[in-house]
Amino acid sequence: MGFSIYLKMDLFTSAADHQQKGNCSEKIILSLPDLDAIYYPNFYSSEEASTLFEELKKKTKWQQDDITVYGKTHPQPRLTSFHSLEQMSYSYSGITMDTIPFSPILVQIKNKIEENIEEKFNAVLLNLYRDGMDSMGWHSDDEKELGKNPAIASITLGEERMFHLKHKNNKELKSKLLLQNGSLLLMKGKTQHFWQHQIPKSKKVNGSRINLTFRLIKA
Repeated sequence: MGFSIYLKMDLFTSAADHQQKGNCSEKIILSLPDLDAIYYPNFYSSEEASTLFEELKKKTKWQQDDITVYGKTHPQPRLTSFHSLEQMSYSYSGITMDTIPFSPILVQIKNKIEENIEEKFNAVLLNLYRDGMDSMGWHSDDEKELGKNPAIASITLGEERMFHLKHKNNKELKSKLLLQNGSLLLMKGKTQHFWQHQIPKSKKVNGSRINLTFRLIKA
């Protein structure tokens, strides 16, 4: 059992107008067992998203950490940057990242998300996928610092990429979602307990994508 959602703008009524102006109210609820996720395809207009992408790509302090997988250490296949409102560090997959204060543009994005989805965040992990060979392996955002049933708000800017989901206990439950430029994917509830997700490599992708995953890190 599984399904794929390949969301192209021509599937929506008045889609061109939505993409130009942005439409935060347009949302798609992903209906799968143990999954609490909502997709907003036009959270930012294409023009807004492109402006944000260029500014963040140029002004963000990017880094590339080493990661160890199955006993082998290699450079992480993407660039990252961690920011928070308070002084803290964030650890995942054996990597500990020190924080950088929120910039005005990150505060602006955070405020827009919070105003529309009624969640609060104090940190954001940025990922820069330089091309289709940059990727994110299978994982859940279930670090202890995030607490029980964390809310993760994921913004996509730039090149659209395929987002894969698979259930941890039922191998037949899986899904694919095309994350569009200017979109927001909200995962919350018990999603991280039961599901893993990834951004796979793709030879069809040439452009760059910036992904911002906002989260609430608890003391």
